[in-house]
Amino acid sequence: MLKRSVVSALLAAMAFGALASPALAKTKIPPWRQTPPLNIAHQGGEDEFPSNTMFAFREALRAGAEMLELDIGVTKDNKVIVMHDTTVDSKTNSTGLVSELTLAQIRKLDGAYWFSKSAPNYDRNKAASAYLYRGIATGKRKPPKGYKASDFRVPTLEEVLRAFPKTPINIEIKGRTKEEKEAEYVYNAGVLGNLLKNNKRKDLIVVSFRQAAVDRFHEVAPQVPLAPGSSPLIGYFLENKSLGEGVVAVQVPMTYLFNGARIDVLNPAWVAKTHADGLAWHSWFDGPDVDGPEGWTKLVQRCVDGIMTSRPKALEGFLKKNRSPSACAVK
Repeated sequence: MLKRSVVSALLAAMAFGALASPALAKTKIPPWRQTPPLNIAHQGGEDEFPSNTMFAFREALRAGAEMLELDIGVTKDNKVIVMHDTTVDSKTNSTGLVSELTLAQIRKLDGAYWFSKSAPNYDRNKAASAYLYRGIATGKRKPPKGYKASDFRVPTLEEVLRAFPKTPINIEIKGRTKEEKEAEYVYNAGVLGNLLKNNKRKDLIVVSFRQAAVDRFHEVAPQVPLAPGSSPLIGYFLENKSLGEGVVAVQVPMTYLFNGARIDVLNPAWVAKTHADGLAWHSWFDGPDVDGPEGWTKLVQRCVDGIMTSRPKALEGFLKKNRSPSACAVK
């Protein structure tokens, strides 16, 4: 995914009419190239289901999602867990840094504690009845039919991979967000790499905002497909530089605010270049980008290969009724 602080130079050039450079030699079409675009459940579809839980992943796939997107962190005892934030504060019934808690401590938490189905979905100022799945993880309430308490806790990545052996999964490496904390991204990447270095699956993509983390992961587990961090994208789009070994997809937001103007990142020339190079284009939502029919229509028309949505059930209904232009067909 493309970081805000790095993308400004890229979009500045675009704003002044920079053209995409000549495409590299065409390669075999990868499985990530899809028409219509892949329905990718971001955090398992965090607006429709409790973020990054096994319940969310199963429900998203049942609703029509074809790929899962999730985030990983590393516990105090070096276990890889699935959680978007570097703390457990916003999603669970506790507080603290993931890196300072053991897996045993995290397993006791309620991963669906703050989820509600009405926006804002994780707001803390609603009536207790709004938090539909609160208490299931801790045994205070019965789970829905077909599920168990553990489906509402914070899962490990190993548990997710075992549960969905044939489902494509996008794995984002997380770490502390301040610049001086890049070392945590790199450390987490190494732990993840050691977990996946003997994994033979070809339907995983590993990504991070920080290219240093992507590089470290690739060093340890070179067989796992990648999406690049922020920094290589400038050279790729403007100077035709390589994105490096193992890259199979570009993952970017729809738009970016630059000097008061909202710039369209979905530059058709950039999308075409990416496709000509045999890579997929996956879009996610940021700022005012609309994760709904307005935004989805634009993405389909621009021939993206995957839509990372917080609403996989709603997106599936949209894709069934809205066809991609014939020009988008993968060739």
